[in-house]
Amino acid sequence: MQIPGLVDPKPVPRKPAPARADGKRALLGLSRADLRDALISVGIPEKQAKMRTAQVWNWIYQRGATEVAAFANISKDTRALLDQHFVVGRPEVVSAQVSTDGTRKWLLRFDDGEEAECVFIPDAWRGTLCVSSQVGCTLNCRFCFTGTMKLVRNLTPAEIVGQVMLARDALGEWPNGTANLPALPDTDDNDEDRAYIPGAHNPGSNYTPEGRMLTNIVMMGMGEPLYNFENVRDALAIVMDGDGLGLSKRRITLSTSGVVPMMARAGTEIGVNLAVSLHATTKEIRDEIVPINKKYGIEELLSACAAYPGANNARRITFEYVMLKDKNDRDEDAHELVRLIRKYRLPAKVNLIPFNPWPGSAYETSTPERVDAFSDIIFQAGISAPIRRPRGRDIMAACGQLKSASEKVSRADLDRRAAEKEALWVD
Repeated sequence: MQIPGLVDPKPVPRKPAPARADGKRALLGLSRADLRDALISVGIPEKQAKMRTAQVWNWIYQRGATEVAAFANISKDTRALLDQHFVVGRPEVVSAQVSTDGTRKWLLRFDDGEEAECVFIPDAWRGTLCVSSQVGCTLNCRFCFTGTMKLVRNLTPAEIVGQVMLARDALGEWPNGTANLPALPDTDDNDEDRAYIPGAHNPGSNYTPEGRMLTNIVMMGMGEPLYNFENVRDALAIVMDGDGLGLSKRRITLSTSGVVPMMARAGTEIGVNLAVSLHATTKEIRDEIVPINKKYGIEELLSACAAYPGANNARRITFEYVMLKDKNDRDEDAHELVRLIRKYRLPAKVNLIPFNPWPGSAYETSTPERVDAFSDIIFQAGISAPIRRPRGRDIMAACGQLKSASEKVSRADLDRRAAEKEALWVD
């Protein structure tokens, strides 16, 4: 049930959801109820609709079928009827890159030709998929490459779920599937970096549920998820459905730059872990690097964090903090961060992120020594402050580096675009 509360208006021009040239509708991303209605609308008898819905749902989300013709336990005549009106729906993979550290990045193209990126990050005990929510971005965080893009439109539930589906395709994570991973280059004597990918040295290895590589999802790709709230919510409902993709809400994290009016709804209607792009402890610095702070300030943001439904010591709020040399990395900033967390009695941890450079960026990465000192201050206060190891930098897949490579604009255009976005958040 939707809870009462503010819904922040966004007067940002955007394109409508794409329509396919062939007039067919994507089955992917429909709720179970909408799927049932869609089947009935094309002639499936109502008495059969519940059974057919379950069959189609199973083929898409349990077996990973990519076309209607693969629905083998549905009669040929019914499959032919469905094929006239529907496609399963997958984004087109324009390019797929693999980093020397095993990180994988896909550039995806949707039915209207627009593009977005998603990234898979393998670790020793888990594999995390970084999912995009918009084509471009509503915001203009100054350290983020994606923030230089104009907002084109929101992604649909089908396009959001589709990123998870194609990642499972590529990783061979469907029953009877096989891993499709190249062996990682042997860059040093440390086997740990290579051992965490089942099938990496044996691309023909069979899938098993226990050996799944994709274990976690973070809504930290292109776009601001809370400015595409309904579509993100509906997509994640499918991802978390026990008969869908079956991923626990405890393994999903939604990141926001601070869209305060939508945070309570996110906690109630989605219920996943919350991450907040904080990045500064003073109004002056956060106004510069996260300009939405001019609309929803630090105090207002942290009050919303304190009220986030379900936040406790077992489900801590993550504060993301990108380390920018001589900008937000002083000892004083670390002490102020500790003070703020204590003031609002927040069950929190801090992820320290070394800045990942991109062409034309105005910032530099803090030195390793400065990052270590910053982390130590927070740890000594009893707050976890791990330093995130940069992943996928060589393929521009690291935090803050995602951007459709097809868009090339001048510095003057970037400055104009940033000013236009910022004007929307200032009263």
